[in-house]
Amino acid sequence: MTFVSYSQNSEDVLLWRALGHVKDGFYIDVGANDPVEHSVTKAFYDRGWRGISIEPLPSFHQAFEEQRPRDVNLAIAAGAVDGELTLYDVPAVRGWASPDASVAELHRSEGHVVAELKVPVRTLAAICAEHVQGDIHFLKIDVEGFEGEVLRGMDFQRWRPWVLVIEATLPNSRATNHETWEHLVTSQGYTYAWFDGLNRYYVAAEHPDLLARLDIQPNVFDDYITHHLDSAWQQIDALRAQSDHGWQRAAELERHVLDYQERAEFDARTAAELAQRSERLRQELATVRQELRASEAQLQQVELQAQTLTAQLHETAAWGKDLELRLLVTLSSTSWRITAPLRFIARRGPDGLVGLTKRKARGAARRALRWLTSREALRRTVLPLVMRSPKLQALLSRLLTAAKQATQEQAAHGAAVPHAQRELPQSARDALEQLRRAYEPNKD
Repeated sequence: MTFVSYSQNSEDVLLWRALGHVKDGFYIDVGANDPVEHSVTKAFYDRGWRGISIEPLPSFHQAFEEQRPRDVNLAIAAGAVDGELTLYDVPAVRGWASPDASVAELHRSEGHVVAELKVPVRTLAAICAEHVQGDIHFLKIDVEGFEGEVLRGMDFQRWRPWVLVIEATLPNSRATNHETWEHLVTSQGYTYAWFDGLNRYYVAAEHPDLLARLDIQPNVFDDYITHHLDSAWQQIDALRAQSDHGWQRAAELERHVLDYQERAEFDARTAAELAQRSERLRQELATVRQELRASEAQLQQVELQAQTLTAQLHETAAWGKDLELRLLVTLSSTSWRITAPLRFIARRGPDGLVGLTKRKARGAARRALRWLTSREALRRTVLPLVMRSPKLQALLSRLLTAAKQATQEQAAHGAAVPHAQRELPQSARDALEQLRRAYEPNKD
């Protein structure tokens, strides 16, 4: 598994190469500064280690309290004796806080603002006596020129860290200052192992096998990356995931847009069809309404005609009933029956009796003619005699013509019913026919 380095100068890479085989190890970090940025112990803490983080600046100490619950986090400074000291901090630059007044003057001379604060001081020996149980696998000291005072407060006879990592240059400089304090460790059974350009590494005499693991700088075979690069890759992966999600979302949105466009086109076509259908229905409705109005007008006319015809029918029926009543009264009266012979003679005019005699004679002649023609033997005897006389022949011809016309007139008269009398009762029509015969000349 790739090792993620959080330290400033890959110190944690070298320490992990030497001590990675230790499970649940223990460390002491003097001048811990930040729990993540430039931290030598962050990678170890993430792998289950714990230890003591000593950081006097209040803001950084609070960060350790929040992020390192397994650690003992002390807001103090380590020194040669217990007490109090003035800490000089450069707020603009992380990690430049130092108890050394000469270092503070150097920062001021370079134009930096220096803040002063009083902090309590305890020796490393006292701190270890209070909080350490078991081995200390490495001790790291970075106190900006105050390293010698920290080492003087440590009891290396009682507490034997396996590896020491001590800053060995002046603050913000390549110039080394280890000669002022190195004897304090080499005289306690520690052997110099490595200088990385910033720190010097020492190994306790009890663990000489670690020297070979610290004799070369961190390299590609240590399989590590800085946490900045790891964070960048994580951000890239997150951005790539967001980008993939964005592309997927864009593809989904594009599909949604296409679906929406298709639905919109379908809705538009449907709306157009509905509009056309609505227009056709509107026109058909207008036509139906127009036809309905025309039908209503015709119906009104028919109703008026029906009302007129009904009124006329009622009037005609009333007239016919009244006429029938009058006729019945007249026909049943005594005067009508007494005057019947007079009406009969009056219908024949001044020559009624003479005409009546002639008509009777003609009627008798026609009946004789019919009787003659119906007898074959008699007709064969009489007809040759008639044909010999022109007068008799002419008379026979007139009689035949008159008989034929009389027969046709009687048939027509019996079949025809005047239009004005079709709505009258049969009794009324019979009464009118009797009146007509009473006042017309008798054709018989």
